[in-house]
Amino acid sequence: MKLSEKSPRAATSASETAHGLGSTAARGALITLSGQGIRILLQFAGVVVLARLLSPHDYGLLAIVVVIIGIGEIFRDFGLSSAAVRAPELTGGQRTNLFWINAAIGVSLGGVLFAISGPLATAAGQIEVQSIARAMTVIFILNGLTTQFRAHLMRDLQFRRLAIIDVIAPAFALAVAISAALLGWGYWSLVAQQITQALAILVGTAVGARWLPGLPNQNVSVRPFLRFGANLVLSQIVNYGANNVDTAVVGFVYGPTSLGLYNRAYQLVVTPLSQIQSPVTSVAIPVLAKIQEDQRRFSAYIVRGQLALGYPISLGLVGVAVAAEPITGLMLGEQWLAAVPFLQLFAVAGIARNLAFVGYWVYVVRGLSGDLFRFSLATGLVPVICVVVGTRWGVLGVAAGFAIAPWLTWPVSLLWLSRVTAVPTRALFTGALRIISVAGVSAGTAFSVTIALPAMPALLSIAVTAVVIGGTVSLLCLIPTIRRDAKSLLEVGVLVKRRKGL
Repeated sequence: MKLSEKSPRAATSASETAHGLGSTAARGALITLSGQGIRILLQFAGVVVLARLLSPHDYGLLAIVVVIIGIGEIFRDFGLSSAAVRAPELTGGQRTNLFWINAAIGVSLGGVLFAISGPLATAAGQIEVQSIARAMTVIFILNGLTTQFRAHLMRDLQFRRLAIIDVIAPAFALAVAISAALLGWGYWSLVAQQITQALAILVGTAVGARWLPGLPNQNVSVRPFLRFGANLVLSQIVNYGANNVDTAVVGFVYGPTSLGLYNRAYQLVVTPLSQIQSPVTSVAIPVLAKIQEDQRRFSAYIVRGQLALGYPISLGLVGVAVAAEPITGLMLGEQWLAAVPFLQLFAVAGIARNLAFVGYWVYVVRGLSGDLFRFSLATGLVPVICVVVGTRWGVLGVAAGFAIAPWLTWPVSLLWLSRVTAVPTRALFTGALRIISVAGVSAGTAFSVTIALPAMPALLSIAVTAVVIGGTVSLLCLIPTIRRDAKSLLEVGVLVKRRKGL
């Protein structure tokens, strides 16, 4: 037999492996998305309740500190969770050393936040920020200890355990926050929520991982992980800074009340979007890592992943943009209606950000963290410029700048990626254009219908918007290419439901 030929047993084994991996991916997607659905419902419940117990000023105070926490969290992870998940091999000694590195970084960052809490309060012009920042230093320590436990679960494809943790932890934290708010704690109830959630996730992942680190071992090298992580963290820092310059500008220029309105709208749109993308990524990266040598299958997974994320999320965001006023009134209350235009602009931004997201999977799986950093550096000024220019028109101009930026960088991201690795660029572009077209036509139709109708109760208005969007999509499925996309999405749904191979 020639070396290039495969025996029937080898072919059967490869087929079974592919089927098993597809089954794992489908099962993981089902479990993960179900868990995130519950988590998003919990978040919305928290928004509805806490927005009526707390003020925009309370949220604005926390948001000032959360911006700094977000920057520190990137350094705290240092890209080592992704490095551990994608590594072809990971020894017990390497895992232990990575654990202690993340723990040490967490402790160090906690000390830094404590030290800068005073200057941060002075810069924000809010003395309360100092005590909030000092209390939240513990989050860095807790998350530093959590990092490799969570990576261990992801690497072992333990999606059920992760889903359970990601539902129980925020549910417990929300209960603590509501109780504290009812007791009159004000912004301290939000601080308690953040700390409680971090602690619950640490306990859950440590128990779920069924692994305990030993002592650090200097004879075990983790330099490849650190090199990968260094480039990844640099790109994440650039992206975080570019994508959060709007929050910083609103907080430090326009004050905590304006930031509270801005931040609540952001949380209603961007946070649920991230909560869908993040768990899907936790499924996609380990699965794609196992098939990265098979270019045909790899490309097919990427294209299907874009469609599976793109259509439902884009249509959902269109619904948010059209029904922003009744959604805000229902979720937050009448006192938050000034946040409506922010909600609409964030929904528009979310569509472009979501379309570009599958490219991140490719960078991580292919180990192209250096190329990702260079891309982030090359495009990092785009959102900064858009936001700075937008300040001429106040807070609304800042939100508009935030919304425009991802539409400028999304097409560049695909072209850049195609220069450094093999990706189905044409299929990704044409698929994205179909998604945008369907979303745009649906938005125009729904907006026209809602404008023509008389004023309705919030729930009815939201329902009408959903029905019109659904009807528009059904009519657009008469177009052959859109119908094929719909068929592909239905197949994905059936595969996930039945847990069969992708």
